[in-house]
Amino acid sequence: MAKRGKKGTLSPEDRHLWGKVTKTLTPLHPERATRLEEELTKSVETAMPESARTPRTATAIKAPAPAYKPPAPPPLHQLEHKYRRKIVRGVTAIDARIDLHGLTQHQAHDRLRGFLHQAQARQHKVVLVITGKGGGPGNAYMDERGILRRMVPQWLSLPDLRPIVIGYEEAHASHGGAGALYVRIRRKR
Repeated sequence: MAKRGKKGTLSPEDRHLWGKVTKTLTPLHPERATRLEEELTKSVETAMPESARTPRTATAIKAPAPAYKPPAPPPLHQLEHKYRRKIVRGVTAIDARIDLHGLTQHQAHDRLRGFLHQAQARQHKVVLVITGKGGGPGNAYMDERGILRRMVPQWLSLPDLRPIVIGYEEAHASHGGAGALYVRIRRKR
């Protein structure tokens, strides 16, 4: 690399390199940038020795490709009031049910995913997921009861189930109340 002259001045090679860098930028004031570019080009050409003016082959430095972002999953919605009322009164039928009582979290999660995929394939609109309210105080482990009751809504909110689930809501007392959920299924495209 060539030595610099006075403090604040660039060597001819640095000017040439800086000229390449500035060509990749978008100027705030295009007319001013054009004038500065012309001035820079003239000063670089006059200050550079003949050997440096001949273009050399160099590998271009590419900016890293932007990381792929998958599309955001669709948002969850509650059941419409009229639609929920029709389900409670029995006017609109619940298309399928799954009971997760007595299963471990891992078993319940696997069965729920499979059930929801099947429900979507069969073009169901609403399904009932029965989680149970949790065992009595004797069945609680470390003051935790109703683990499936707490975990199923979290699973329904995960990105892998969002393309299937439109929304969910606690079921009416006639369908299990706090121990069950109405799950609205998205149509398969």
